[in-house]
Amino acid sequence: MPALSTPPATIAALRQRLQASGASHEALVTEVLERARSSEAAHVFTAVHADAALAAARTADEAARRGGPPAALRPLAGLPVTVKDLYDVAGEPTLAGSVVLRGTLPAAVDAPAVQRLRAAGAAIVGRTNMTEFAFSGVGLNPHYGTPRNPAATAIDGSERIPGGSSSGAAVSVALGLAVAGLGSDTGGSIRIPAALTGLVGFKNTQARTPLAGAFPLAQSLDTVCAMTHSVEDCLLVDGVLAGAPLDVPRRDSVRGLKLALPRTLMLDALEPPVARAFERALARLAAAGAAVQEVALAELAEIASVNSPGGFSPVEAYAVHRELFTARRAEYDPRVAARIALGEGVSAADYLVMQRRRADWIARVTARLAGFDALVCPTVPIVAPLIAPLERDGMDDAARDEAFAHVNRLLLRNTFAINLLDGCSFSLPCHEPGEWPVGLMLSAPGGHDAPLAGVALAVEAQLAARA
Repeated sequence: MPALSTPPATIAALRQRLQASGASHEALVTEVLERARSSEAAHVFTAVHADAALAAARTADEAARRGGPPAALRPLAGLPVTVKDLYDVAGEPTLAGSVVLRGTLPAAVDAPAVQRLRAAGAAIVGRTNMTEFAFSGVGLNPHYGTPRNPAATAIDGSERIPGGSSSGAAVSVALGLAVAGLGSDTGGSIRIPAALTGLVGFKNTQARTPLAGAFPLAQSLDTVCAMTHSVEDCLLVDGVLAGAPLDVPRRDSVRGLKLALPRTLMLDALEPPVARAFERALARLAAAGAAVQEVALAELAEIASVNSPGGFSPVEAYAVHRELFTARRAEYDPRVAARIALGEGVSAADYLVMQRRRADWIARVTARLAGFDALVCPTVPIVAPLIAPLERDGMDDAARDEAFAHVNRLLLRNTFAINLLDGCSFSLPCHEPGEWPVGLMLSAPGGHDAPLAGVALAVEAQLAARA
């Protein structure tokens, strides 16, 4: 029997593959579990939940045997899904990619996001690796290793970063070990790895999905969301996580779409492969009738000042970690520790001023985007860098830390703007087969998830229609 989990496979395609082959969900999950322990999946999982995943697959098979159309099955019935290591799973400690939390009490109950995935029938294969405490966009983890970007391996065999912080989630989907990877997005942690590995990532408006049971990075910015192989699949999973699907206005084409292309910040320093893929995508959209209008959006130049002193993530992370950080800082990833420390000296008065500045900035940016269907830009300005030059080796750590910080800033630059906006955002692949993965990001102010989803579906279809 041919491999059932060979990527890429949307949920609909996988359902069709199962039906055509006569294979069971149990056979699919068994294959996935075997591959999850292979070298291709090195460092992807921090825990594998074989028994629970197989039980969910058998439940789906039994439901199918009882009859009824496939559509009658629960949305994710018997399909493999992965969960980022920052979500509570009943009976296990939540480590969030760290070693400092080893020995903490196991979670008493699943996080609501995990509960809802189980209720939708998902076969949760395991917990996925991540940047320690979700605090970088690169995806390196010195404690549990770094998953390799499968797209880079396929292109030239190189070992490149997957992006973070939802690194294992992205690689699990890219390898076909899951139809969806539950992750989180505080500054781009869904969209960055989606862009670098050739997936679709959807960062919904923060309030849409419950944060309970997720180890916090920054409570003002953290968002519960997932990545998949298509916009339609992202919407299906989003409906599960939110408890209700979006009422998406469907479009026949991109004709008439009004897309804002910002001249400030988001187009700076694009690497040539990113610039080529993005410009080609814009040309295709324009040729199909979308109006791409350049806008100054000078407010984007204010992000650094709005986010100072310290930054929302460091300030709010320090509040979470303060006691543990003081007692056991040496056990943290040094790069994560350095970022948390940025929040140490920020006063409550400074923090309240930051919140006021952010509210004012959100209002002004939202007003600038009125009349546009979406803001469009590259998800990240670079392609996936090599892992080795960014890893600490004990010899030239200062130079490597500087290189890491530079890459991290570039990866987070465009995506963080949408978190600061409390907006919603999709990253869609816009590269050609055989090229380095490049993401095109479509974004809108908070609460515009449904209309933005309609835009993303239309853009995805147009980009897939090769000239």
